[in-house]
Amino acid sequence: MTAETGTMGDELLVTDLVTRARNGDRQAWDALVERYAPLVWSICRRRRLGAAEAGDVGQTVWLRLVDELATVRDQAALRGWLATATLRECGRVLAAGRQQAVGYMLDAGDIPGESAGMVEHELQLAERGAALREAFSHLPPGGQQLITMLLQDPPMPDAEISARLGIPAGRIGRDRARCLEQLRRYPAIAALISADRPAAWKLPAQRPPP
Repeated sequence: MTAETGTMGDELLVTDLVTRARNGDRQAWDALVERYAPLVWSICRRRRLGAAEAGDVGQTVWLRLVDELATVRDQAALRGWLATATLRECGRVLAAGRQQAVGYMLDAGDIPGESAGMVEHELQLAERGAALREAFSHLPPGGQQLITMLLQDPPMPDAEISARLGIPAGRIGRDRARCLEQLRRYPAIAALISADRPAAWKLPAQRPPP
């Protein structure tokens, strides 16, 4: 399956879910929440909200989406609406925490200049994070463990990785390369890479030999 085919299929799936949710299908609504909750959560985390505050933001955003489903026509529109709504709600929560509550309703058309660029930047970051988490979850358990260990800071010695996973140290580099290739080929990742965002997709580089 090509990245383009995967993207088209993904867009059709989301459009179908939106249509069904709009018509009262609870399973479709639950699928949309499960699919885009990482996007909402990652924006909250980047705004340094606590777990309770992020939960409140998410609840508010999803409640607002119920009223806005009729205006959402495709996957891109849904992602954009969610990112914008989440950023606005995060701003409201942060302002309220400083006793400077700002009560305004969401209107994406009112976001000018630098704010629009910020929304797009946050959307891209959250979209990449959600895609990576989704792709990572599709790696085999051994691959997930290997990548997690390789990303430890400070770096975990190859000898320790070998002992924990029960594989020869000489296999670590090959298995790592295979896992990263699987991540790159995952439809959500491949689609974003093909969308001319190469600089944002620097997967972990090969570690220098000890």
